[in-house]
Amino acid sequence: MYARRLAVCLGTLAALTAAGGAQAEWRDGGEVYDKVCRYCHEANVGPVLKGRALPEEYVRRVVRMGNRAMPAFRPTEIDDATLADVARRINGSEALARE
Repeated sequence: MYARRLAVCLGTLAALTAAGGAQAEWRDGGEVYDKVCRYCHEANVGPVLKGRALPEEYVRRVVRMGNRAMPAFRPTEIDDATLADVARRINGSEALARE
């Protein structure tokens, strides 16, 4: 199961990378979270982000620099304004409901 989840995460990253140098255009940080972050961070592949009040600067740094298995995302993939919105949403998010 873990391998399948990891494959989905890597597929998402590959799709972003396949966009090449083209500037990714996102509606807002919510769309980035739903289409990129959620696949790993709500599937027990990466750590849970919501409900932890992670500092916005920390989130922006990890996204730009990468951390362990998480790759870095370039500004051409997630622009600075959209990344700031992602960080703000994660910082202020409620914890995920447990099943």
